[in-house]
This record gives sequence, structure tokens and C-alpha cells, in this order.
Amino acid sequence: MLFVNTASAQNWSFDARKVGLGSPSGGENLGSKMIEEEREYRSIVLPFGLIQVFRDFKKLNPSNDEFDLVRTIEFAAAPIHYTLGRDSSDSKADDFFVDIGNGELSRDLNDYKGFIPVNQPAFAGLTAPNWGKTFKVRQGSGGSFQGVYVGAGPYISMRTAPVIDERLISVLSVGERVYVPNAQLTASNTTQGQLAMAVAGGYRGRFAWPSGAGGGSDREGLYLAANYNYLHGFRYEDIDFRVRMDTDRVGLLTVNPLLPAPLFISRTNAESGTGMAIDTGVGAVVNNWELGFGANGLGNRLNWTDVQRTTYVNQSLVTGSGNGDLDEGLPVSVADVRVELPIDYRANVGYDVERWAAVAEFGRGFQGKSFHGGGEYRFGAVDVRGGAVYSREMWNPATGVGFNMSPRASLDLALYSNSANVERKRNPAVAVSVRFNR
Repeated sequence: MLFVNTASAQNWSFDARKVGLGSPSGGENLGSKMIEEEREYRSIVLPFGLIQVFRDFKKLNPSNDEFDLVRTIEFAAAPIHYTLGRDSSDSKADDFFVDIGNGELSRDLNDYKGFIPVNQPAFAGLTAPNWGKTFKVRQGSGGSFQGVYVGAGPYISMRTAPVIDERLISVLSVGERVYVPNAQLTASNTTQGQLAMAVAGGYRGRFAWPSGAGGGSDREGLYLAANYNYLHGFRYEDIDFRVRMDTDRVGLLTVNPLLPAPLFISRTNAESGTGMAIDTGVGAVVNNWELGFGANGLGNRLNWTDVQRTTYVNQSLVTGSGNGDLDEGLPVSVADVRVELPIDYRANVGYDVERWAAVAEFGRGFQGKSFHGGGEYRFGAVDVRGGAVYSREMWNPATGVGFNMSPRASLDLALYSNSANVERKRNPAVAVSVRFNR
């Protein structure tokens, strides 16, 4: 994953230069990626965010006393880049979910005021880089060719979706104490991840413009590409978290022995799967303009076999009314699971001259409708960037700087707004990558 140029979400994008530009992923469709291969650099991400993931890894295990749903959601949504404030996030959020897991929840939910979860669109991302070679079977003038592509690479998807009772949100919100008598306050979250390998075979074609069209640069022309991806799955994880908080006649938590366990966690996993996906794309370069359109994941599916499910329950959430331990059930075999991801459509446009560049991308797929855009100005030793992204019904800014340490190597830094958390706060995040120039 360290060598990946592009991904389908800003928090999973591995090129800090693109993040600083608002993460316009012009290389997302195969045709535009062919154009990307003609560019002057390759990037290697420095994944400082994984330090946070591995340091808190025990908090992602439902059977651990420190299991923290907040961390699980945040790390699934933004694992690569370092999020400022994540280590010192509001202890009320950590206390709330850790106390739920340990059966030590205060009877008065107002004690957790300050942690304000919100309902929000699901967060999803897919990274599927592919490395290989195009065998050119026919070549013509102006760099035109027809070829067959063969390659392989990882196929990693992640999705997390919380659903929270609005009455619970009102209790936890800052302000006067709020009590909801004789009620069942609920919260749930599903987090699903897949790890697979994609073996790809496909078509690559480049067509030169007619004489007199364009500016005559080596990159100009029409690019066409298509891949058929055979997917071999190695790991499937699906964690379903559900909690129900029963209140008495004055709005304090109580134990109702007539109802099912108030805390239920289900982990469904598998280690073997097969599937397929088709990606297509077209790109064009004319003078200083670059255009592209593509569709990724046509007909995609991954069928997981030998699936097992393990459940964890706690019979009481309230302090002093239970033993505080999660009861872990035995793994049981369940029916095969078929996972289909949304088709990801992308259209991009860019304009690049000697000193500056501007780019934009419009998409529809994993995050619903999205927009990425930004600009860059090159001073020589330093490049400055700025941009914005609209995704999951929210705007987030981004900025960045590139230090050209030598003609062959540059260091790119980006600072952007990361709202991948349960409360949907805008937290600053830092992306870092090394750029190797041709």
C-alpha cells in the first residue's frame, strides 16, 4: 500500500500533493491513469496515521475491556494520515463506549454530556492500485498504440455507518440536563472491511490527434482503457454493534430482565472469497487541457465462503448490576456472504501551464455526490497549493506545500480538514509523501 498513487476517498489518498489540491484524483479512471503515467513523478506515502492505529489496536477488539467504538469508526474511515487531536479526543466519548462495553454505564446519561454523536452519511472507501505492464501489439505515429495490459494489486474496501437515536443525542448535548422517561434509547454501527488481491487483464489504447490539432506535445492524444479484475479474497470482517438503553419513569437507566441483552456485538468474518470487477476509462490531452471520464466497479462482487459469526453480549449496562464482562459465544458457521460495492463514476478536468495548474473532479459513488478541486503555484524550490472537497454532504478545505529538495526528489505536506469521526467534528489532519521526479 505504501506505493499507491490514488484512492477513492480523501482520507485514503496516498499522494499528499493531491490532498493539498483538495484530493482531485485525476488518476482514478483508467484512461486518466494512463495520462498520469506520462507525468514526471511517483509518490510514496509516509503513513503516520498507522502509528495511531497500531498504538490503539487493542481498542478495536470487542472482547477487550478497552474496546472503543469511537476509535473503530475513526480508524476505519481515516487510517493513513495523522489526525491531530485524535489521541487527546474528548474523554467523554471514550468513557461512554468503554463503560457500555464493561457494563459500567452511569444511570444518569447526563454525566456524559459533551460527547455529541450525530447521524451522518455512511463513510466508504476503496483502494485498488494495480501494477503491471502493457504489451503494445501495434504502434503508430504520434505515440499511438494498441496493447494488452496484465497486472495485479491489492483490493481493499471499508465502510462504516452509525445510526443514533435523536433522543439520545439530545441527552448528551451540551446544556441543561435532559431526561427521557420510560424509553428505549438506541445506537448502532456497522463496520465492514474487505482485503483481497485483484489480478487484472485488459486493453490499453492511445490515439494521436489529426495533424494540426493540439499543440504537438508528447502527452497529447486520446487514451482508452478497460480492465477485467479477478478478485481473490483473503479477509472479510463485519462488526455489527447495537446498544439499547432502557430508562425508568424518571429517565434514569434501569435493567429490564424481560428484554434481550441491551448490548449486542456481532463479528462476521471469513478468510476465503472470489469475485470480479470491471473498470473502464477515457482520457484526453489537448494543449494545456486534460479531460477524463471513467466508471470503476462495473458488475463488482465478492463472494465469501466458510463464513463464521461470533457474538458478544452484556446482560446489563448499569454500574453495579452485572459482572461487567462481555459474554462471548462460540463461532458458528453462517451462509456465504456476497458483497457488492457501488459503481464509482468520475469526471475530471485540469489545466496546466508552466507556473501554475488547476484541477477539478466530479464524482458519484461511495460517498454519494462529490467534488474535489484546487490549484497549485510553483515558485521553484517551493510549490504552494490549496483546494476544497465536498463529500458526504460537507465541505472541507485543504492546503499544502511541496519542497523540491533536488531535481529528482520532493517532500509534499498537506493539511486538511478531517470529519471522519462519530461527532463529525472538523479535525485537522496531516498527509506526508515523498515525490520522485523523473
